[in-house]
Formats: sequence, C-alpha cells, structure tokens
Amino acid sequence: MRSRHFSLWIPLLLFLGALTLYRPSPLNASNRLTQALDAEDAILRQTQESQARVNAMADETLRLVQEYRALRREQENLAVYNANLEDMVRSQVAEVVSLERQIEEIKVTQREIVPLMLRMLGGLEALVVADLPFLLEERMARVEGLRALMRRADVDVPEKFRQIMQAYQTEADYGRTIEAYQGELIADHEPGRSVEFLRIGRLVLAYQTLDRSESGFWDARHQTWTPLDNRHNQSIRQGLRIAARQAAPELIQVPVNVSTPWMEPVLPGSPDANAEFEGLNNTETETENGLEARR
Repeated sequence: MRSRHFSLWIPLLLFLGALTLYRPSPLNASNRLTQALDAEDAILRQTQESQARVNAMADETLRLVQEYRALRREQENLAVYNANLEDMVRSQVAEVVSLERQIEEIKVTQREIVPLMLRMLGGLEALVVADLPFLLEERMARVEGLRALMRRADVDVPEKFRQIMQAYQTEADYGRTIEAYQGELIADHEPGRSVEFLRIGRLVLAYQTLDRSESGFWDARHQTWTPLDNRHNQSIRQGLRIAARQAAPELIQVPVNVSTPWMEPVLPGSPDANAEFEGLNNTETETENGLEARR
C-alpha cells in the first residue's frame, strides 16, 4: 500500500520541479516586452513611412493629372489658335494678291485718267471761253493754275483730279446763283469804265454805270456789249440790290439771250473757238430772282 502511494508522489514532485526550473525570470519578461514594443514601434514607423510615401505619390499623381489637364487645355487652345492663324495667313495671302492686282489696275487707271483730266481741262477752258464773260480773269487763272498743277510731280493723281472736279463744281454753281460785283467794262474801241455787273445764272450778264445813267447786257450772239434803253435802268438796279442782298427777291424784267440749238463745246485754239452762237434771240422776259445771291 505504501509503495503505491509513493509511486504517485514521484511524478507530482517531478512536475513541480520542472515548473520551478522553467519558470521565466522577471528580467527575461522585461526584455521580451521591450522587444515587442520596439517591434511595434518599428511597425508603426514603417506604416507611417509607407503612408507618407502613399500620400506623396497621391499628391504627385494629382499634380500630374492637373498638369496633364492643363496641357490638354493648352494643346486644344493652341490647336484653335493655330487654325485661326492659318485662316488669317490664307486671308492675308489672298489680300496681298488682291492688292497686287489693284496696284496693277491703279497703274492702268492712272495711265487712263491723266488723259481724261487733260481733256476735262480742255473742256473747262472751252466753257469759260464760250460762256458769258463774267469774272473772266479769275476763271482763266483757275484753268491755268490747274494746267500748272498737272505738270507738278509732287502732287498725286487723286489730288489733281479732286481740284479739277472742284473747279467744275465752281463753274456749275455759277449756273444757279446770282451775283453783283464791280469791275471794268471794256467795250470795242472804248476806254475801260468802272461799272457794276449783274449775273443771273448763265442767262443774263448785265451792267450798270456807277451813276445809274446807263445799263447794258452781253449779247452772246454778236459777242459784244449792247446798251439798253433807259427804261431798263430801274430793273437792272433792282436786280443789283437783290443780288447784293439789299432787297427781297422779286420778279424783274431783264433781257435774256435764248438759244434754241445745242452748241457743242469747242476746244481752245480750234477755228470754231470764237464762233458766234447761232439761233440766239434778244428778248425780254420775266425771271424770278429767288436764287441764292453769290457775293
């Protein structure tokens, strides 16, 4: 019986001894805890570093995406801009071609317009010569000035043409205005006299002496000054006052040369330059002097 109990205690004692032998010491436990904490810190640092790298990569990816989008927008804008530049270049090339063609046409036009302007000057001089002899020196001086202008190389063709057209406009204005001015009357075989001239358009050119004792008119048919009866003195005087804006417009009786056929202008220097007008009748008519007075 005793041997049996003893056999049971032996394993128990051996187990307790093993537990005593293999029980960890406090120093070993502290080391293992420190190692575990260090490992956890290392893992945490690695995690933080990995997260930092991930964040950096995410930021870099976002930057690259934004840069890519900006480059795409810039590329699209440049494509549109380049297309517009190509259109502009094509337009400018077409404009250059058009300008070159216009320059050639201008050269041709200049070669054609200069003879035209010279013919216009000849027609203007023929008009002055064949017209009523009012302001004759002024009008012939205008024609001679234009001829001198045509010989000047420092004046371009458009300016020459403008001044010729301005001279034509001045002559055209004479046909719809009335005018009173003082001048010298030079008749055939008579000394010059200071008189007042009355011009009504291109219909009438009359004169009256300063003492109001004599009146007359230009007879276009015979190309001479013809005196009028004294009964016309009052009407001529009234016409002078109306033209000088000293009286209101009203009806007056003045002699008018009426031409039935149309006379073609003749060039100066031709045999017909001083030819008489045919079919002119010296008549008396009533005309309304409500035209603009030219002073």
